[in-house]
This record gives sequence, C-alpha cells and structure tokens, in this order.
Amino acid sequence: MRTQVAIIGAGPAGLMLARLLRLAGIESVVLEARDRPYVEHRVRAGVLEQFSTDLLNDSGIGERMNREGLVHDGVELRFGGVGHRINFQELIGKGVTVYGQHEVVKDLLANRIDEEGLPVLFDVSGVRPADFDTDRPKVYFTHEGVEQVLECDFIAGCDGFHGPSRDAIPNIEIFERVYPFAWLGILADAAPVHDELIYSNTPEGFALYSMRSSSVTRLYLQCEPDEDLALWPDERVWAELDKRLGGADGFKPLRGPITQKSVTAMRSFVAEPMQNGRLFLSGDSAHIVPPTGAKGMNLAFTDVYLLSRALSDFYTSGSQARLGAYSDTCLRRIWKVQRFSWWMTTLLHRFPDENAFDHRRQLAELDYITTSKAAAITLAENYVGLPLDD
Repeated sequence: MRTQVAIIGAGPAGLMLARLLRLAGIESVVLEARDRPYVEHRVRAGVLEQFSTDLLNDSGIGERMNREGLVHDGVELRFGGVGHRINFQELIGKGVTVYGQHEVVKDLLANRIDEEGLPVLFDVSGVRPADFDTDRPKVYFTHEGVEQVLECDFIAGCDGFHGPSRDAIPNIEIFERVYPFAWLGILADAAPVHDELIYSNTPEGFALYSMRSSSVTRLYLQCEPDEDLALWPDERVWAELDKRLGGADGFKPLRGPITQKSVTAMRSFVAEPMQNGRLFLSGDSAHIVPPTGAKGMNLAFTDVYLLSRALSDFYTSGSQARLGAYSDTCLRRIWKVQRFSWWMTTLLHRFPDENAFDHRRQLAELDYITTSKAAAITLAENYVGLPLDD
C-alpha cells in the first residue's frame, strides 16, 4: 500500500487532519485500532471553541453541529452558594458550542467513508511507524489477520496517549503533573435546566453542571483517583450533586435515568518535541490537559490545522519551513493552554494537603474574577480560545 500521508488514529485529530488534507488534494490512509461503533460511541468532552466550530464549518462538516449544538455565550462560576455569570459575548464577542466529541467523530467518519468513499482501516493491530528519519517512511500493521506495510511520505501520529507513535520517537522529553483527585462523571437522560455550564467550588469539592444535548445532562463530581463506582449508587450521586451545585437560588439539576458512570483521571502532560524526521504527533499523543478548561479536542484541532497547512506548503511549493517549525509553533499554544487548564483546576478543586488559608485564597480569587472586568476578560479569552499563532 502507498499513500502520501499515513494517519494513525481515527479520533477527532486524525479524522480532521484527513479531511483537511482531502480539501488540499493530499491523499491519506487512516489506521484505527478499534472498530467503528466503538470510535463513534466513545463519549468524551464536548465544548468547542470558536476556532473549532469555524474549522468544522469551513471544512464542510458543521451541518449537524449547527442544527443540534448548543451555543453558549458564557459560563457560571458558583461559590459560597451564589452563581456569578461570565458573559463571553459581552466581554469579547465570542462564545462556545456544546457538541459531543463522539458526535464530531460520527460526522467526520460519515463524510470520509459514506460520502467520499475514502479509506479508514479499523481493527488494526501491531502498528509500528518506521523509517521516518528517511524520505520513505513506512507504517507496519496487521489488518484482518494479514501483516501489511503502508509506504508514505509522512506519518501523522494521532493515536492518543496510549498509541505507538510517541514511543517511536527517541529521546523525547516528558513533562507531567498528576492531580490527587479525579472526576466522577455521569450521563443522565434529563433535560438541562440551565442554559450554560456551571463550575462550582464548595467545601465538599468541585462539581460541574454540563450537557450533551437538549435531552441529556452531563455532570461531574470531584472524587478520589481510585474511586469505587460501587460506592456511588444513583441516589448518592444526585444527593451530592444537589449539595455541591445548590445555593441560595435553590438550583438543582433535573433528575433522570443515569445511563453511564465513569471515573476520569486528571493529569497535565506534554511531550517534546512533537516531531522527528517525517513523523509528527498531534492531539493526545503529544499532550493531555485536565478537562476543567474544556481544551482537549480544541487543542487537537489546532495541531492538525497547523500540520495540514505545513503539508500543503510542502506539496504545493516544496517549502519545508512550516514543517520544520511545527513542534515549536504548536508548543507555544499548548503551554498557554496547559497554564489555563492548570489554573482552572487549582482554582476550583479541593486539594488533600490544603488548609483553611488555601480555600479562602481560592474564594478571594473567584471573587476577584467575578468583580473585575479585566480578570473576567482574561478568563473569557482563554475559555473561548486564544488567537492561533501560525
């Protein structure tokens, strides 16, 4: 087999890169370890920055998002039992869109496979990038019991935190922080009763009120990293959500059947550099952010946008300037996003070693953010997405 760009991973990063390359007239083959139903139903984050919604629309994938996505013009910070709205539109003239990551993946797969008839090979195993320090890279893999070799000009490692691409790069440097708590997340068949996300800081710990659609609510509770889900029957979950999200206004989430419970670990992670020869990392293979800032998929989209621009330059003019600068260009943005996600995480969660002083300091910072326009603008411009440095 031969193609111009071999893409490892059919998540949002790999599929968006394939779409952008298609629009630039560049061939690609996508390899994915899981089957299509698993990929399409793997529930992840769902807050899209303005750049991400524009990218989906500009690439012809945004029709269902525009119809079903929930546009939010702000968020609410809740502390001391009182909610304080940060109005993004009023502060910076932009907003975000709530649309699940798995829905984005469905749309991208439908376009590539069902509409365009382009290759995505599912259920591959033994994937190994090779010879990427030459001008004839290869990806070895097994598909339907047959060992195969995909020859290409470039390899894009969009295969997530546990994929093989990052491990193939020698002398890569890892920067990591693992947080001493996790999120207990639930999906509930209950209509949202609030128009925007609520981030709540309480003495009992953090809680987040979110949604996936007009009929599905997504909620999170700070918990232990090794939390036993068996200790969280539905009634306990709802009681704790009522406590952490409630306040003087009497707000409570609408209850409904809980269809999913899971525990999400919290970590900050960056791998440098994001390229070696003709192998380029994008998305979770190169970086992980705690979900507090809602940045994972958005950061992946900026990676592959920059990579698609660099590859387009190479194929149209032979220029390798953007390819050579890819890692440095991405990392400038990644570290700014890491800082914001870390800041949101430390602002809203209870840490096991903190004391009363630390909690009062958190409350003072929240009070400052919600009473200072300058501080609110800083939060807003980071939350809806910083300008792209290309």
